[in-house]
Amino acid sequence: MNAILAIYRRELAAYFNSAIAYMFLTAFLLLAGWFFFSSFFVAGQADIRGLLELLPLMFIFFVPALTMRLISEEKRSGTLELLVTYPVHDHEVIAGKFLAAFTLLAVAIAGTLPYTITVATLGNLDGGMVVTGYLGMLLMGAAYTSIGVLASSLTQNQIVGFILGIVMILVLFLLDKVLFFIPTQLVGIFEFLSIDAHYHSMIRGVVDSRDIVYYGSLIALGLYLAAMSLGSRKWN
Repeated sequence: MNAILAIYRRELAAYFNSAIAYMFLTAFLLLAGWFFFSSFFVAGQADIRGLLELLPLMFIFFVPALTMRLISEEKRSGTLELLVTYPVHDHEVIAGKFLAAFTLLAVAIAGTLPYTITVATLGNLDGGMVVTGYLGMLLMGAAYTSIGVLASSLTQNQIVGFILGIVMILVLFLLDKVLFFIPTQLVGIFEFLSIDAHYHSMIRGVVDSRDIVYYGSLIALGLYLAAMSLGSRKWN
C-alpha cells in the first residue's frame, strides 16, 4: 500500500506541477458550463438531466487525454525501467497511476456541483437522480480511466495511446446503439456489455447491483490487463 501511495502522490504532483491539471480542469468545466447554460438560458429549463447525459460523452475524449501519458511517456523516456528498479510491483505502479488520474477526474466532476446547486435554487431538483447520477459518473469515469491506463500501457507514443483509449471506450459506449443490427439472441449480451446502458440506468434514479458489478468488473479487468501489458516487457 505504501508503494501505491508513493506512486499516487508522485503522479498527482506531476499533474499539478505542470499545466496538465489546470488545462484539463479549465477545458472540462468551461465546456460543461457552456452546454449547461446554453440549455439553461436558450431552452429556459432548470434541469440537471441534460448535464448528466452530456458528461459521459465528454469523458470519451477527456479521459484518454488525461491518461495517455501515464505509461507511454515512461516507456518512451526510459524512466519506467528506473521506476521498476524500486521495490514495487507492476500492479502497484498501475494502481497508483490509475488513482492519480481518477482523482483529477473526480475533482473535475465535483466542479460541476455549482450547476446542480443552481438547478436546486431555481428549479425542481430530483435529489435521488442527482445522487445516483453522480455515482454513475464516478463509476463510469473510473471505468474509462482504467481503459485509458490500459491503452497507455500498450504503446510508447502518447498520441497512439490517446487514440487507442478513445477507440476502446467508444466501442463499449456504442454497443447498445447497434442493437437493431445484431441477432435477437445477442441483444441482451450487447446491452449488458454497453457502458452507457448501465449509466443511463443509474441516472434514472435506480442503483442496480448489476450496474455496480459491471463497473467494478470493468475497472478490475482494465487494470489487470494494464499490469499484464506492463509486465510483458520482462518476456522480451
